[in-house]
Amino acid sequence: MLSRLQVRNYVLIDSLEIEFPEGLIIITGQTGAGKSILLGALSLLMGAKADASMVSDGADNCVVEAEFETSDASLKDVLEDNEVEWDEGHLVIRRVVNRSGRSRSFVNDSPVPVNVLQEISSRLVDIHSQHQTLLLSDRNFQLDILDHYAGNSALRTECAGLHRELGALNSDLSALEARMARLAGERDYNEAQYRQLEAAALREGELEELEVEQKQLANAEEIKTALCSVEELFTAASSSGEVLSVDSTLKEADKALSKIIRYVPDLASLSERIDSCRRELDDILAEVEAVNSHTELSESRLEEVEDRMSLLYGLMQKHSCRTEAELIALRDSLSEALSDSTQLEEKREELCARIAQVQKSLQSVADLLHERRAGAVQSFSDAITGSIRDMELPYAVFEVELLPVSPGAAGRDMIQFRFSATGRNAVDVSKCASGGEMSRIMLSLKSMMARYTNMPTMIFDEIDTGVSGSVADKMGSVICSMGENMQVFAITHLPQVAAKGSAHYLVSKTIDPSSSKAVSTIEKLSAEQRVLEVARMLSGSELTDAAIANAKSLLS
Repeated sequence: MLSRLQVRNYVLIDSLEIEFPEGLIIITGQTGAGKSILLGALSLLMGAKADASMVSDGADNCVVEAEFETSDASLKDVLEDNEVEWDEGHLVIRRVVNRSGRSRSFVNDSPVPVNVLQEISSRLVDIHSQHQTLLLSDRNFQLDILDHYAGNSALRTECAGLHRELGALNSDLSALEARMARLAGERDYNEAQYRQLEAAALREGELEELEVEQKQLANAEEIKTALCSVEELFTAASSSGEVLSVDSTLKEADKALSKIIRYVPDLASLSERIDSCRRELDDILAEVEAVNSHTELSESRLEEVEDRMSLLYGLMQKHSCRTEAELIALRDSLSEALSDSTQLEEKREELCARIAQVQKSLQSVADLLHERRAGAVQSFSDAITGSIRDMELPYAVFEVELLPVSPGAAGRDMIQFRFSATGRNAVDVSKCASGGEMSRIMLSLKSMMARYTNMPTMIFDEIDTGVSGSVADKMGSVICSMGENMQVFAITHLPQVAAKGSAHYLVSKTIDPSSSKAVSTIEKLSAEQRVLEVARMLSGSELTDAAIANAKSLLS
């Protein structure tokens, strides 16, 4: 139930804080006093679109805050999913709209998006606005009411989920088939490109190796000449004509020093250095000889290397690649694209199988929904007919016709509410009912809906439009009986309805003399004030003794 409402700087409401009890709550006031403004503030808490016109002149923002008490445990999951504290069913919902029209929403002081606010508030309050009787011609609204009566909420949720899944699967299939068609058109080209790259036997780093080898082969003669010169320098001729290697020369020098070390000890280090140089030069000579022996003067190998380099450079230029690694990546992607055709076909088969499965499940749920609706149609029609007849339409007939449609989010049925005030030739309710009849039908439907949805709070904004006298009294009785099991707000201009219930609030508009600004307020009426308000509704601005007596009679 709605236990407290606080409004600041909302249109004509400067500051308002009021508490509400359980049961039937009557709200009255003269036309233009601000009842619709109050309803607009509540609608804002239910996620209605916000705009800058809601903020009072001179204010930076407007704030609407309400406290609710609920026992709906399913809301706990919604709150926890959005990191909002449950607080044992005590909810404080607040919405702030700034001067630019942008808004922020909070539940128990935690910020939430508007869609979450809508989900939460839809389980707390149902508002019937003045023009909601137009919903009687809305097929979705009609189907929702019948399903609430038949207890089809879980099936409707399952059906909607299957329909969403089917739509997503069909969308995936369309995208997949478009991709397959595109790949099929490119297959011949991709295959030719892949074969060329595959035949190239690409290896990362190969081009760098080839460039080094090409330089060596192209300059092999010069390289061998230089290496031979180095080998000759490592040899020398003695005075006797005997050829001594550098190694032999250093050995002789080391031997000579060894003979005189005992006389000059410092020469020992020189001997060691000569030995180290001898060993290093031996290594150098061995490597020079090895390189020289492996250096070839091969024109055929040079031609092979240059042809390979030309192939790699040509492929890189053709495919706008800078390295062999990029060419290899391109080859692999082409290979993947070519193999994708088989994989995509397998995926397509899987999707088609899943679509067929979901279609079958959707058809099954739609069939079950149809059976349950067909089974509930007669009792639902009889219940609404009985309720309408109790409001002085003794011959009225209300019927529900099930019409077949393709399976969708709501099943495979469309329904039509049919009505006749005389009991003959019932036709589409939107084409035959008068304003007063529409009000009575809507009240009957809302009463039925409240009973089967366990909605904690329902607000009727002049649902009694188009009726008066004893009919208004009976509509008030229906609303009053609803207030025995839930919290009901009835905004009304009819004294017969205003006299019902135990709590009565008056909305009034005054002009602030200092600013000439119109301000709307709401206050709870005492027993004496309530008599005067009902009397005003009976007689107008001038209260008569007869009106006061009549008001007391109605209230008693």
